[in-house]
Amino acid sequence: MRIERQQDVTPAVLEVMARTRDPRLREIMTSLVTHLHGFVRDVRLTEAEFRDATAILNEIGALASDTHNEFVLMAGSLGVSSLVCLLNNGDHGNTETSQSLLGPFWRLNAPRVENGGTIVRSDTPGDPLFVDARVVDGEGRPVAGAEVDIWHASPVGLYENQDPEQAEMNLRGKFTTDAEGRFRFRSVMMIGYPIPTDGVVGRLLAAQGRHPMRPAHLHALIVKPGFKVLISQVYDANDPHIASDVQFGVTKALVGHFVRHDGPHPDAAAPWFSLDYTYVMEPGEAVLPRPPIK
Repeated sequence: MRIERQQDVTPAVLEVMARTRDPRLREIMTSLVTHLHGFVRDVRLTEAEFRDATAILNEIGALASDTHNEFVLMAGSLGVSSLVCLLNNGDHGNTETSQSLLGPFWRLNAPRVENGGTIVRSDTPGDPLFVDARVVDGEGRPVAGAEVDIWHASPVGLYENQDPEQAEMNLRGKFTTDAEGRFRFRSVMMIGYPIPTDGVVGRLLAAQGRHPMRPAHLHALIVKPGFKVLISQVYDANDPHIASDVQFGVTKALVGHFVRHDGPHPDAAAPWFSLDYTYVMEPGEAVLPRPPIK
């Protein structure tokens, strides 16, 4: 097609996209071009803005490292990660789901821990936390023999890969559910924390007058053949940012009750915290996601 005016561009590109052999790729590319061209027209994108946009995308890619993933951070800050998660779980977002964002800090090969053990591997000051959780299917039946990968930030708001003061794999561990679908462990109470703001995402938040805070949360990734891999975050209901998560990840089903206890505990000094939570797995294929960092 000969391009004579701006209105000719989109039909010409769509004609080429229609030749894509793979049906799903053809569907995606056709929709992408339609919406992307519509966006350019809608905002009347200038040449200078286009150059800035391509420079930003290049910068985001250049910021990727073994310990940081700026694209994942941006996707969460735009609500894309949460939307994709909800569209693909809980009856396409129509019912509650234990699924949540993977986040940018999951690592493969966390150390295996016996049920009831601790994931604290270095001196980590903080109030003791005792987690007693259960994994069930959609009918409430226990899922025994599931592999549960746990990780969370420290009481200073840093994951161990961000903090040279923490031991390798501190506050990370891998458990196996028992016959009742339960797993238990000891850790320290985490706090909410700001996402990294020294890159493109930080500049966007500043331009929008948004805070960078995530409410305190506990990550889990649960694997069992016959079930879709469950990626979950359980959020502290008492966190001051529970209603304004910068990554839009908090749903009603993911709000947990980290209960403070001021009385004695046989293995810890007061105050200490406890969390009881039930994870619900959906049937599907057990395929691990690609780790965002090493």
